Amino acid sequence: MKQGERFDPTTLEIYRALYTSVAEEMGLTLRRTAHSPNIKERRDYSCAVFDHEGRVIAQGDHMPVHLGSMPMAVAAALRETTLGPGDVVVLNDPFAGGTHLPDVTLVAGVFDATGGRGDGETGRRKQNSPRHPVTPSPRPLFFVANRAHHADIGGATPGSMGMATDVYGEGLRIPPVKLVVGGRVNEDLMRLLLANVRVERERRADFEAQIGSLKTGAARLLEIVGRAGGEEAAEYARHLIEYSARMMRATLRAVPDGVYEAEDALDSDGVSEGEVTLRVRVEVRGERAVVDFTGSAPQVSGPVNAVEAITVSAVAYVFRCLVGAEEVPASAGLTEPFEVIAPAGTVVNATHPAPVAGGNVETSQRIVDVLFKALAQALPERVPAASQGSMNNLTVGGTDPRTGREFAYYETVAGGMGARPRVDGVSGVHTHMTNSLNTPAEALEYAYPLRVRAYRLRRGSGGRGQQRGGDGVLREIETLVPARMSLLADRRARAPYGLDGGEDGRPGRDTLVRGGRTLKLDAKGSRDLKPGDRVRIETPGGGGHGEA
Repeated sequence: MKQGERFDPTTLEIYRALYTSVAEEMGLTLRRTAHSPNIKERRDYSCAVFDHEGRVIAQGDHMPVHLGSMPMAVAAALRETTLGPGDVVVLNDPFAGGTHLPDVTLVAGVFDATGGRGDGETGRRKQNSPRHPVTPSPRPLFFVANRAHHADIGGATPGSMGMATDVYGEGLRIPPVKLVVGGRVNEDLMRLLLANVRVERERRADFEAQIGSLKTGAARLLEIVGRAGGEEAAEYARHLIEYSARMMRATLRAVPDGVYEAEDALDSDGVSEGEVTLRVRVEVRGERAVVDFTGSAPQVSGPVNAVEAITVSAVAYVFRCLVGAEEVPASAGLTEPFEVIAPAGTVVNATHPAPVAGGNVETSQRIVDVLFKALAQALPERVPAASQGSMNNLTVGGTDPRTGREFAYYETVAGGMGARPRVDGVSGVHTHMTNSLNTPAEALEYAYPLRVRAYRLRRGSGGRGQQRGGDGVLREIETLVPARMSLLADRRARAPYGLDGGEDGRPGRDTLVRGGRTLKLDAKGSRDLKPGDRVRIETPGGGGHGEA
């Protein structure tokens, strides 16, 4: 296909499915080869495919908070390094394309023996013959990347999700550097990484799983090039990006022109008292939108600061929800028709050395809440009430007497989905910026010296209304050994809002059961646990919609 020719819609759909399947298979490889329950069972990872310029073409149906921010990590990797065949860049720096430190991103280029030409004759020949080994070529045909939440990346507390007051206390910060050079792991760098984290054998295995996932993605992309040629594969990647942009522009045209404003808040930053306010102003004009967070709180001492990548990711998620089409190409084109203004030094665009562990998991949810609240004024028949608005992050770490080695358990806990204009909210699910699963009780108890003592829906926690909000859950975990626990959660004071006369959902609450006594736990903080202590988390319900 020549540049500038009209594309064939059927072929475009084939390429959409092909590129998406590559990202999905990368995720499958990562999940099946990882060692930590956090990746293997909870699926706290994401994978994506990028074109030769570093623009995202396709993403797996993984974690929204990862996927919208990963393009910034790839951009940082390409800006700070030069990727050659067999190279893999690793990074987690929140101020260089990352989100928070436990989310570690790996990026690799996809090189082909044709030197990037991939002409049709070469493609036809390779259909009927074994693929030639990959050899150096002038530039990559594609890039592949994945991001996985490592259950520990160092720092003051097990799980790396504690109450640090700067990024240095949250764990090991990795700028874009080469973990693999020419197909060989940089063992000096790997040793440095593993010396600064807990459960180093598990961390190494998860890194190796991420590397294997990139190899899977590269192999599948080269198969596509081998069948159709590099020119056509690149051309349809461009068409996918342009098609996504057209779909988003059409979506914005359906939103009434105007200015829509809203305010919401986090309960606190965990260090100081008082709410942390988020404000948004959405201006829609024809096919364009400007999303302005001016007026949001300055960055805070506690770990709820979001970096710019998180804010852009949350905005992209909300607008992708508005598109409505289930098979919309999840490409760079989706973000072209809107602009995000997030003033530096605020809680939605924190600057170094702010602590950011909770920005990825809590503030991202509140950005979604406040943005949907604003857009409900323009699209009342489409926007749902607030979902639980928290990921209820729990980490527990200590020494496992069965092995004599350290362990680090991390979990996010499901809650209630907000009611929709014509449908009740779903109970006991992860919503919005998280798309993970729970850790099954059997897997949790096999991997850690912990026991699941209770796990059920929190009946009646969803907001009442013509459509009811979904209920939250109650999850109670007992430790069998002395341990250190950290909790990072929200929506314990300010409840998830209802819409159009629907009632708010019930806020969450957290308690420690010790020796028959029940003690209140702060939603943000760390605590030493004794054997037999039980941490009970009751998650928020979703808001209701419409008057009952």
